[in-house]
Amino acid sequence: MNSLGKAAEARAGDYLIKNGYTLLDVNYKTRFGEIDLIANNNTYIIFCEVKMRDKSSIASPREFVDKSKQNKIIACAKMYLSVNPTNLQPRFDVIEVICHNNRIKSVKHLENAFTL
Repeated sequence: MNSLGKAAEARAGDYLIKNGYTLLDVNYKTRFGEIDLIANNNTYIIFCEVKMRDKSSIASPREFVDKSKQNKIIACAKMYLSVNPTNLQPRFDVIEVICHNNRIKSVKHLENAFTL
């Protein structure tokens, strides 16, 4: 991942913290893939995919979280929950990070972006 991608993930994590979430894990890896951010807000445990695109991109960042990517995130979430049980309801979010000229311009949090 390039430095702008790392900055986008860091900005997404900061966004969650500023909005009352607690970060539980970053870049959680399993044999199925990776979850960028895992957080909770005392109601949900959130499995969050961070997608960054340039503002001139032909599609929005969320459109790149296709069914295949969703299935990988879900499989990783099941692994995480098997090792870290919780009573919180799982939720799958996407955070879109829009960049221009190698600078982050905006962050948009899409709650419950996809389901099982």
